[in-house]
Amino acid sequence: MQYLLYLLPPLLGVFGLYAAWRIYQIVKETPAGEGKIAHIAEQIHLGAMVFIRREYQILGGFVAVLFGLLIYFLGWQTALCFLVGATASATAGYIGMNTATRANVRTTVAASTGDAAKALEVAFFGGSIMGLAVASLGLLGLGLMYLFFGDDPETAHALHGFGMGASVVALFSRVGGGIYTKSADVGADLVGKVEAGIPEDDPRNPGVIADNVGDNVGDVAGMGSDIFESYCGAMIATIAMASTIAAETLAPVGSRAALMFLPLALSSVGLLSSITGIWLVRRSADRSAEVALRIGTIGAAAIFIVLAFLVILIAGVSLKAWLAVLAGSVGGIVIGLVTEYYTGGRPVALIAQSGETGPATVIISGLATGMQSVVVPILSISAIIFLADWLVGLYGVGIAAVGMLSTVGITMAIDAYGPVADNAGGIAEMGGLGAETRRITDSLDELGNTTAAIGKGFAIGAAALAALAIITAYGETVAAELPDFSLDLSDADVLGGVFIGGTIPLLIASITMTAVGDAAFEMIQEIRRQFREITGLLEGEVEPDTARCVDIATQAALKKMVLPGVIAVAAPVIVGFWLGPQALGGMLGGALLGCVLMALMMANAGGAWDNAKKYVEKGSLGGKGSEVHKATVVGDTVGDPFKDTSGPSMNILINVMAIVSLVIAPLLV
Repeated sequence: MQYLLYLLPPLLGVFGLYAAWRIYQIVKETPAGEGKIAHIAEQIHLGAMVFIRREYQILGGFVAVLFGLLIYFLGWQTALCFLVGATASATAGYIGMNTATRANVRTTVAASTGDAAKALEVAFFGGSIMGLAVASLGLLGLGLMYLFFGDDPETAHALHGFGMGASVVALFSRVGGGIYTKSADVGADLVGKVEAGIPEDDPRNPGVIADNVGDNVGDVAGMGSDIFESYCGAMIATIAMASTIAAETLAPVGSRAALMFLPLALSSVGLLSSITGIWLVRRSADRSAEVALRIGTIGAAAIFIVLAFLVILIAGVSLKAWLAVLAGSVGGIVIGLVTEYYTGGRPVALIAQSGETGPATVIISGLATGMQSVVVPILSISAIIFLADWLVGLYGVGIAAVGMLSTVGITMAIDAYGPVADNAGGIAEMGGLGAETRRITDSLDELGNTTAAIGKGFAIGAAALAALAIITAYGETVAAELPDFSLDLSDADVLGGVFIGGTIPLLIASITMTAVGDAAFEMIQEIRRQFREITGLLEGEVEPDTARCVDIATQAALKKMVLPGVIAVAAPVIVGFWLGPQALGGMLGGALLGCVLMALMMANAGGAWDNAKKYVEKGSLGGKGSEVHKATVVGDTVGDPFKDTSGPSMNILINVMAIVSLVIAPLLV
C-alpha cells in the first residue's frame, strides 16, 4: 500500500506533462500568420533554440565533470540523482522556450483580429506549458528518486544530488539568459530610442530580434529553471530534515515516514490546484486580463489550502503543520502584492516625475524605491520563519517553503505569460500590423510587466525560504555526526564565514553587471555601425543584419556565464574543507542575507524604472520623445541588468551554495 502511495507523485507528474501537451496542441492549432510576421517569428524561434542548444553543450561538459566527482566521492546514487535533476531542469527550460517562441506570433495574430480574449488565452497558455513542465518534471524526477532512495533515512541523502543538478542548470540558464537578454535590450534601446529616435521594436533596429530572443532565453527558460530549483530544493530540504531530526523531536508532529513524504504529497495536490487555476483563467478570459489572471491565481491558492488540509489530516500529521503551510502560502501572496505596489503603484509615478530634472534624479529615486521595497518582504519572510518554527520546529520552515511553492504551476504560468505578450507586441510592431493590434498587445504586455515583477518577488521569497530550509538541513546533517556542532556567532569560525558569505553576492553581481555592460558596448557599436554604413536602413528601404547582433549577444552570454557558476559551486567546497563546517555554515548565513537583500532591491528598482518609462510613453509628462522620456529610458537601461540579470542570479546563487554544502556535508565530518 505504501509503495502505491509513493507512486502517486511521479504518476501525477506524467499527468501534468500530458496536460501541458494538450495545451500545446491547442496553441499549435491557433493560426500562426504568414508573410512578414511569420518570417519574424521564425527568426526569433531559431535564435532562441540555437542559443539554448549551445548553452546546453557547455553546461553538459560542466555537468559531466561534477557527475564524475560525485560518483568518486559520494557514490552512484547521489550522482544518478544529480544527473536526473540536471536533465529534468534542462528539459523544462527547453519545453518552455520552444512553446513560448511558438505562442508569441499566435498571440499577435489573435490580437490582429481584435479578439483580446483569444490573445490573452494564447499568451497565457504559452506560459502555462512552462509552468506545468516545471511542476510536472519536478514531481516526476524527484518522485522517482524518492521511490528508489528517499523513504529510507539511510539513503535519503542521495536526493540532495537532485537538487544540486537542478541548481547548477538554473544558475547557468539564469545568468547566461540574463546576460543575453540585457545586452541586446540595452543596446537596442540606447541607440534606437535615445540616439536615433525610433520606436521600440522598430524593424529598422538591428538589435530588436536579439532583444526578442532574449525575452525567451532570460525570462522563460531562465526563470523556469530558477523556480524549478527552488521548488525541488524546498522539498528535498524538508525531506532531509525529517530524515535527520531526532525521533522524539518529530513525534509531536507526526511519524518520520509521513513527514518525509509530506512535501511530495503537498506538491502533488499543488499541481492539481495549478491545473484547475489554469482552467479558471481560460473560463475568465472574456473579462479583463488582470481579473482573469487574478481569478486563476487566487483560485489555485484557495484550492491548494483546502487540499493541503485534507492531505495533512489523512497523513496523521499535526494540523500545526497545515498552519505552517498556510503561513508560507500567505507570505508568498504578501511578497507578491508588495512587489506589485513598488513596481506598478505610486512609486512608479514619482520616479517618472523625477525625470523632469534629468536622468540623475531618476536613478536616485529608483534606487531609493528599490531599497525601501525590501523592508516588508523581509519582515514577511521573518514572520513566516518565526511562526513556522513556533508551530512545528525547524521542520516547519521547510514545510512553509513547500507551501509557498506548491502551486508553482500557475505561478510560473503567469510569469512566463509576460515574455510571450512582450514578444507578441514586438512582432506586431515589426510587422506593421497597426494601432488596434498594438493596443491589445500593449495592454497584455503592460500587465505582463507587472506579473513578471510579481513573479520575481515570489521567486526571491521562495528561494529565501528554500535556501534557509536547505541550510537548516545542512546543520542537522552535520549535527547527526558531530553532536556538539552549532552555528554560534560567538565562534570566530562562524563569524568569519558570515563575512566571507556576505562578499559573494556582491562579487557575482559585479561580474554579471560588467558582463552586460561589456556586451552592450559591443552591441551598441554594431548597431551604430549598421545605421551609419548600411545605406537606406534608417529610411526603411533595406533590412538590418540582425544575425550579427544575435551572435554578439550569444557569444557574450556563453563566455561570461561560466565564472559565476564556478564560484557558486567551488566556494562551499573551498570554505568547507579549508575552514571547516562551522565556517561553511556561517558563510551560508551571510550569503543568504546578502543575496535576498540584493535580489529584492535590484528586482524592484529595475521593475519600477521599467514601468516609469512606460508611464511616460503612455502620454504622461510629455510622452515619447520628451526630455522626461529620455531620462526614464536611461533609468530603465540601468534597471535592465538589475532586474533581469544580477538580481535574479542572487536567488539561484544562494540555493546553489546551500545545496552543494548539503551534498558535501557527509564528507566534512
